[in-house]
Amino acid sequence: MAVVALHSASTGLSALSTELDVIANNLANVNTDGFKASRANFQDLLYEEKAQPGVENINGDQRPTGLYVGLGTMISGTQLDFSMGPAQTTERPLDIYIDGPGLFQVEVEDELGEGLAYTRAGNFAVNADGEIVMANDQGRRLEPAIQIPEEADGVEILADGTVLVSLPGEIEPQELGNIELALFINPAGLKQIGENLYLPSAASGEAQLGEPREGGRGALRQGFLEGSNVDPVVELVNLIKTQRAFELNSQSIQAADEVLQTVGQLRRF
Repeated sequence: MAVVALHSASTGLSALSTELDVIANNLANVNTDGFKASRANFQDLLYEEKAQPGVENINGDQRPTGLYVGLGTMISGTQLDFSMGPAQTTERPLDIYIDGPGLFQVEVEDELGEGLAYTRAGNFAVNADGEIVMANDQGRRLEPAIQIPEEADGVEILADGTVLVSLPGEIEPQELGNIELALFINPAGLKQIGENLYLPSAASGEAQLGEPREGGRGALRQGFLEGSNVDPVVELVNLIKTQRAFELNSQSIQAADEVLQTVGQLRRF
């Protein structure tokens, strides 16, 4: 009956509406530093089995195909794309680009990820205490903490994460510490919480900390910033495809409704 078509098309509208939300969020963050685009994955739902394949008739002949009617679709999940965004030259000493895999580790509230979160956004600043923090509305502290003296003339961040400062009256720069990077066996399984931050989950595995350029971690590049990896052209094409698919599902509902109206009018004849 056309009732099944109504329900199947309605699941399509619901799933496509969610995909539209995902695409809109990607496009909204096209200028967000270190942002990673998400993709909506679909899966089909249960099937009504009206006839089994392989059933034999009285002559011993087997039915070559079955008869199955699907009951629609759903969003199975959103998948993060951790491909690298474009490197943008800023020449700011506390803008850091990760040239390869890895995430910075920052402090958050204890109830969030046991007090630690991770980010690809490398736009850092210093707070009133001279600590390196994220340059956002919360000012999350980089972990392990690095404090830059007030009298420092300049900051140099090496590819291996070593942080050096030049102090008045000293010829050799002073080493303040090392910036560490975290790796996850499944970064697509990280939990998104906003602020360009991710939390570990059972799917992502635990963070594996280490120095840049070691164990497959990327090198740090001072004076560069990683842009969003959202491709506006791809997202706009996906937006058009989603819109057209939404229209097709709405037409399926309209066609099923017309069929049901015709069936309801048969009693008049």
